[in-house]
Amino acid sequence: MSDTAEQGEELSARERLRERRRTALREARRTLSRGGFSGTIRERLAALAEAAPEVYDLDEPTDMYGDGVVAALEERVAGLLGTEAAAFFPTGTMAQQVALRCWAGRTGSPTVALHALAHPELWERGAFSQVSGLRTLRVTGEPRLPTAAEIRDFDEPFGALMLELPLRDAGFVLPTWEELTEVVEAARERDAVVHFDGARLWETTLHFGRPLNEIAALADSVYVSFYKSLDGFGGAALAGPRTLVDEAKTWRHRYGGMVFQQFPTALSALIGLERELPRLPEYVRHARVVAAALREGFAEAGLAWARVHPEEPHTHEFQVWLPYDAEVLMETAVRQAEETGTFLFAVPWDRGGPGLAVTEVPVRAAGLEWTAEDVKAAVADFVVRLKDATGQGLSG
Repeated sequence: MSDTAEQGEELSARERLRERRRTALREARRTLSRGGFSGTIRERLAALAEAAPEVYDLDEPTDMYGDGVVAALEERVAGLLGTEAAAFFPTGTMAQQVALRCWAGRTGSPTVALHALAHPELWERGAFSQVSGLRTLRVTGEPRLPTAAEIRDFDEPFGALMLELPLRDAGFVLPTWEELTEVVEAARERDAVVHFDGARLWETTLHFGRPLNEIAALADSVYVSFYKSLDGFGGAALAGPRTLVDEAKTWRHRYGGMVFQQFPTALSALIGLERELPRLPEYVRHARVVAAALREGFAEAGLAWARVHPEEPHTHEFQVWLPYDAEVLMETAVRQAEETGTFLFAVPWDRGGPGLAVTEVPVRAAGLEWTAEDVKAAVADFVVRLKDATGQGLSG
């Protein structure tokens, strides 16, 4: 078989595994998280129609270019975050470019200091520089947020400091409240503005022990997402001073973000704020139960090396690391779901190094049904299947 044919066969195998994973997630009786995005169009529209009357008068006219229900959503977000105003954006990528572009005009510096694992650095194809003329500086690459000393001692000037809270690609990690306030103070000592990439900021109140408005008050501007924590259809908001938000709305239009009608997305966001936001602390608390049970389950199953990171999750999402090939782990997870109806590790596994793989474990409403013993039993079954798949046997 030629190299091209082998590559095609390998790609087809991965695609088949991905499709099996999607099917297994839809059909699983038990999983730790079941986001609305995994449902069918019919299911999502039915859920929207059922819940929307709870959050908005459906006899009102539909929105046009950001009025009506979109304006109501913006007002709700500003109230929750304690800011003067907020603007709805179709994507967080656009919202953050606009925010930092506006700040660059005010500070006179297009330079943004951020973490090497920050979302714009890893997942946005260089949009800051390629689209918005911004220059990024990586303050640190350590799997934690920057420290105050790193900000004070950094050897290049910058006009804005962007902090991702939580830092997803480091394991959804957060600093302590004291560390965060010190970092903000250090940036202000350098006459830099502070912008929070708060895509998942909604999840942080339990860890910080502070309400959302107190957390947001540390920053000059904040971006939040409506689908990552709140299970909305999509969309984001930029919150901050009214003058900044007014200018951001102008740039939103220039970037193509002034969409004619967005009422389905806005309604789903309002539903998320009403239903999911109050439950997030409960999810975080139970994620800590699940994480502890996973650690104990791996140890009891005799797995030589396994890591749950952070050991006590900072939010309702965390990482699991295992010393196996990512595709072997995914195959094992999918097979367990297909044969038992329990999908323990439903998020795809990614290569984390030679012979090492990592997955993310979110805990939402579906996960609240799991006791610690349920988790450990699922881990034991998973490890037996994994050892069989790798030829290690029960004594491996």
